[in-house]
Amino acid sequence: MGTSDTRGTRERLIDSTRELLWERGYVGTSPKAIQERAAAGQGSMYHHFHGKPDLALAAIGRSAEELRARAEAGFSGPGTVTERITGYLRREREVLKGCPVGRLTQDPDVMADPELRRPVEETFAWLTGRLAALLTEGRASGEFGGGLDPAATATALVAVVQGGYVLARASGSAEVFGRAVDGALGLLAAHSR
Repeated sequence: MGTSDTRGTRERLIDSTRELLWERGYVGTSPKAIQERAAAGQGSMYHHFHGKPDLALAAIGRSAEELRARAEAGFSGPGTVTERITGYLRREREVLKGCPVGRLTQDPDVMADPELRRPVEETFAWLTGRLAALLTEGRASGEFGGGLDPAATATALVAVVQGGYVLARASGSAEVFGRAVDGALGLLAAHSR
């Protein structure tokens, strides 16, 4: 098997695990299901990973990296702080599937394992910190009034996105997510100068 084939199998295993974790959670993601979805044999799986926890960690890490990269692309783009945050909040998402990282917080097996929980915690800490930095930038430039608390507002924005996923899934309607975003942007606008 060539290097590209080996890399392809490893990537298929990670991608399949990411999808299955998103759809079924940790317990529902069996090694057999991963192998079937990745079209990889048991030998290939254990050649690349020590077992399911190792593969799950790689998959969770990849989902976390993608979330950060996609958010950062918008955060560091052009426009006012409000425009960049609005772009992040309104970007296209598979709302009814839920957040691939946020859903892991509802998985008791992931939350009980410090190694699996770490990339989830780090991702939300990064996201909250990055939003707080943007809001601080907006306050310093005069875009927002001095009464805006960047850390609290950043935490609220992350909570709106994650809570928006939950409410949308509960109602079966992506419109609920949009209303949550509209509400958050209205609160942010109240601090605009």
